[in-house]
Amino acid sequence: MAIKVAIAGLGRIGQIHLENLLQLKEVEVVGATDPMAESLKFAELRGVNCYSTYDALLDESACEAVVICSPTDTHAIYSILAAKKGKHIFCEKPLDLSLQKVQEVVEVVQQHQTKLMLGFNRRFDEEFMKVKAHTDQGSIGEVHIVKITSRDPKAPPAEYIAHSGGIFLDMSIHDFDMARFIVGKEVVKVFAQGCVRIDPEIGKAGDLDTAIIQLTFSDDTIAVIDNSRQAVYGYDQRLEVFGSLGMVKAENRTKDQHELFTSNGVSSALPEYFFLERYANAYKNEMRSFIKHLAEGSEISPNALDGLQSLKIGLAAKLSVAENRSVWLDEITS
Repeated sequence: MAIKVAIAGLGRIGQIHLENLLQLKEVEVVGATDPMAESLKFAELRGVNCYSTYDALLDESACEAVVICSPTDTHAIYSILAAKKGKHIFCEKPLDLSLQKVQEVVEVVQQHQTKLMLGFNRRFDEEFMKVKAHTDQGSIGEVHIVKITSRDPKAPPAEYIAHSGGIFLDMSIHDFDMARFIVGKEVVKVFAQGCVRIDPEIGKAGDLDTAIIQLTFSDDTIAVIDNSRQAVYGYDQRLEVFGSLGMVKAENRTKDQHELFTSNGVSSALPEYFFLERYANAYKNEMRSFIKHLAEGSEISPNALDGLQSLKIGLAAKLSVAENRSVWLDEITS
């Protein structure tokens, strides 16, 4: 029997998730909601019933699970409402920018014994999954260093920055989760440096556009992450894991694999331009995983606790920059 799923929020990510859900034979999409009439048309044209409010969606659609793709400031309250009504939850990251609010979500989900999966889609990228598999299998021995490069092709407008939580909670948080995913241990210490090198308006909004973060794990593994809001050559996404017996890495995905060799030099295709292209399959794999866990009743990952840990790392990185020092993760309690 198909699992009945509803979706809240039909912006860019919501539309991607809806399209992917409609392709799954194990799913019946029973409803959608969005405050914008134009966005609702996207669902209506695909034969999905639309509801005027989130409460109506939960109460009237007979959904067993809800996919939350609404604005960040609704994620926590929408998750709590769904959990209290016994609905399973897929929620885009972050659950919230407040540590206390995320902790509340964790407690409510546990209390009502519902499942919550958080949208750290990069865990489901085929290349990164291969790196994880080799690491877990011991192909490179004991892990010593993880290097993550994550650079966007174009900086977002300053008005977006003002409400995003900043580079560490909006952008780097994916990399914090990936580092935890690969190493399989918890971060104990964070040191971060950052500056404004791309757009002065980002600085005026109180944020950074260029950053380096070093994470130290409980087993002394070190992860180094470099972030930039603008790489002029495209969406730069690379992962390398170095260990006692070797190294495994995932390079950028390009539009094609050709290389041109001439007397002028060597040229090749640029990286795919943005996350919608780079992680298109990851979004599909992510939603398949969510539905599979619901069907099997198995433990979901990444979950709300993963979101909590990544948020703590992001807050530690912000404090590290502000105070120009290493920050122990157990300092982050509020």
